[in-house]
Amino acid sequence: MASESAKPSKNVLNKKLTQEQIVGIFNKLRQEQKSYVAKLTEVEQDLNEHSLVVDVLRDVDPERVCYRMIGGVLVQRTVKEVLPAVAHNKEQLTKILDNLNKQIEDKGKEINEFKETHNIQIRKDPPTFPPIESTVKEEDQPSSSVLVKTES
Repeated sequence: MASESAKPSKNVLNKKLTQEQIVGIFNKLRQEQKSYVAKLTEVEQDLNEHSLVVDVLRDVDPERVCYRMIGGVLVQRTVKEVLPAVAHNKEQLTKILDNLNKQIEDKGKEINEFKETHNIQIRKDPPTFPPIESTVKEEDQPSSSVLVKTES
């Protein structure tokens, strides 16, 4: 529900908006997409950790004691109890990744539609570093932009 209230409604998009409102909505859409990407990165890291744990526990004796963090509490279990739970969590994380990828793609389409609707053009910022000045005198520079080694 919170995501729908954050999304600009069709009525707002169809009204005449000021330039500031358009920029604000556009920036908000881009920020939402960035937050999806940040969450995607976090879930990918969790998925990698779960994959490592599953790979290690497959080769371990099922009766061996292991410890698992559940809700901030470290609990003692056996490998045969922990492995199915971690494998299930890994599957759930994969589904979440697919969902996040779809949300990012949908948000990108929404941003592109908004850009086209309101004719938004993104300006590239000029480089912040000063240009490098040549230490070679102009008379020493070759007249073409190709450098060729000449024998002298």
